[in-house]
Amino acid sequence: MKQFLTMRRLWLFLVPVIAGALVFAIALKSRTSPEQRPAKELMASVRIIEVAKVTLIPRAIGYGNVKPGRIWQAVAEVSGKIVEIHPQLKKGAIVAKGTVLLKIDPTDYRLGIAQAEADLRAINAQIEELNGSQKNTRASLEIEERSLELIKGDFERKRKLHKQGTVSQAAVDQEERNFLKGRQSVQSLRNTLNLIPAERDVLNAQRAQNQTRLEAAHLDLARTEVVAPFDARIAEVNVEATQYTGLGKVLAVADDIAVAEVTAQIPLGRLINLIPPHATMPGGAAGLMSKLPDLLGFEALVRLRASSIDAEWPARFTRINDSIDPETRTAGVIVAVDDPYGQALPGSRPPLTKNMFVEVELKGRPRPQQLVIPRSSLHGSNVYVVNSENRLEIRAVEVAFPQTNFSVIKSGLVSGERIVVSDPIPAIAGMLVVPSLDDDVSARLIREAEGGGEVR
Repeated sequence: MKQFLTMRRLWLFLVPVIAGALVFAIALKSRTSPEQRPAKELMASVRIIEVAKVTLIPRAIGYGNVKPGRIWQAVAEVSGKIVEIHPQLKKGAIVAKGTVLLKIDPTDYRLGIAQAEADLRAINAQIEELNGSQKNTRASLEIEERSLELIKGDFERKRKLHKQGTVSQAAVDQEERNFLKGRQSVQSLRNTLNLIPAERDVLNAQRAQNQTRLEAAHLDLARTEVVAPFDARIAEVNVEATQYTGLGKVLAVADDIAVAEVTAQIPLGRLINLIPPHATMPGGAAGLMSKLPDLLGFEALVRLRASSIDAEWPARFTRINDSIDPETRTAGVIVAVDDPYGQALPGSRPPLTKNMFVEVELKGRPRPQQLVIPRSSLHGSNVYVVNSENRLEIRAVEVAFPQTNFSVIKSGLVSGERIVVSDPIPAIAGMLVVPSLDDDVSARLIREAEGGGEVR
């Protein structure tokens, strides 16, 4: 009985399970398969620009301190007591060219002039006396020579008469003595005349010496006044009134205000990029340095950036320093600013004064037909190019040289090609993209390449 009840309960449990399984199997068999659709290709949106040829203005930036174009040291060329000092001979004051800054006591030098003039007058008098003596000696010589001719004639006659026996030997001897005395007088006068040129040479040399002394005395007197050689700003004063100064002492130091110079340290690689690629240099170091500004054609701009000042001065490239800084590998490029004080504008541009730390921008000659791209579009040595089918190409390019925000392309791209300026993630060669032209990036790129905007 118990066994029958157990079997009945088992069948009551199995019947619903078997019925459910049959229903599920019938439904699964009669089900319709879902519609199969092809998978869509993923597309990435990218920003692009068209590569264009521009007239490139290569630029470089350097920094340095302002120095005066010339520095003058007022060195005492004579010694003596300081008797006068100009009231503007003070540190920081500006003095005009020709201003007498100080005077040294001229008394001794005026006495030196008087002495030299007296000595010169004495020599001139001696020369005049010698000229008169020469004239008189020549006249005396003519007389003595005539007298000698007469004596000689008498001597010859008496010798003839002595041979005839009409004149004694004593008379002949006396006449011979007279003849010899006459010859001696003539010879003495001739000797005197022969010595006069040598005496004149000695006196002329003494006169030249005294003339030199007189000129030197005048120079020393002029040197008692220390005069500003150009418009200058006083940088140093080392003397006081009534103080004695020795020869060679530096009395004051002044800076030229007509020209200011800046030696800007510029990386060697960036400086080389400014040089025209086909520039030819003439032979000869001296000729090269004088022609260098015209050969390179650099334009320069000096810029002061401070907390409340942003001022600029046009400048001119003058020369390159004689050596390369071994630590920073930079070259010193020297530029000059004309009239740095006259260009001052109250409230906006101060005078360009000594030791200001400034920025110098150099521009090379324009280079037409150059391809430039944003530096951000470079991925190592590759760029992303969008082809005519709007698919991505990863292309290797060769960079001629970089600038602040762009690079100049030597090869690998042509004008009109489209490059990606955004970063597609992931960037897969051949992937389909949706390009949109970024006019702002393109305009900014062209402006910077043609010399606009800032450079770093």
